Amino acid sequence: MSTEAAPPSKPEQAPKGATGPQSPKSYKNRRRLSRELALQGIYQWQIAGGSARDIDAQLQQVNFYGRADGSYFTDLLQGVLQHAPDLQTQLQSHLDRPMAELSPVECAILLIGAYEMAYHPEIPYRAIINEAIELAKSYGGTDGHKYINGVLDKLAARLRATELQQSPSRNRAPD
Repeated sequence: MSTEAAPPSKPEQAPKGATGPQSPKSYKNRRRLSRELALQGIYQWQIAGGSARDIDAQLQQVNFYGRADGSYFTDLLQGVLQHAPDLQTQLQSHLDRPMAELSPVECAILLIGAYEMAYHPEIPYRAIINEAIELAKSYGGTDGHKYINGVLDKLAARLRATELQQSPSRNRAPD
């Protein structure tokens, strides 16, 4: 019996600690992959242009697309591109510089986070911010995740004011 790795044509084994396909952890991983694909697509759109449909079709060829939530990826990509001017306006008031001066990666992450906050009220604002931070840690600059956190937290205060008021950590009395 050989100890060599399985050929690439075989499906990958689940990582250690992974759970079944219907579990919340698996679902979260699918959403994270969708966000990573959307980040790539929005980055491409910022740098080279193109239509959401063409970028979507191209990214469907990426080797991990099948493990992502395809419909969520398409929603993110098309939604961000469709609403980009409005999302940029909403974000700009919380930035310390013009949006055009941000790195394209951090700009794309902020657009995804702003889109999810504005158009996906079923996703808790903390989950949106945490996912954006994780994207920034993986793909952004050294301290980009801190900037992303600050901007999206300010945006959440405006777009999700009711949710923030209901949050237990926000209702605590100061020490």
